[in-house]
Amino acid sequence: MKTFEESGITCLDLHGVKHDSVPVEVIDFCYQYQDKLPLKIICGNSKKMMDICMNELSKNGIFFEIKRYGIIFVLKI
Repeated sequence: MKTFEESGITCLDLHGVKHDSVPVEVIDFCYQYQDKLPLKIICGNSKKMMDICMNELSKNGIFFEIKRYGIIFVLKI
């Protein structure tokens, strides 16, 4: 898991993260940085990675938006 700040937005880059680890990584990231909303999650071009992230965010009642495929913006926790 790689976190960094880009243009004032805290980002989580999931490249190289195994699918089994994604749910925990995504939720931990969201709650750890919830005071810095919006957050950006970079999933890349993997449909499975996008599905895992969107499912986990939805399951936890976290509001998000997809402005471009492969990138999820967390708007409200």
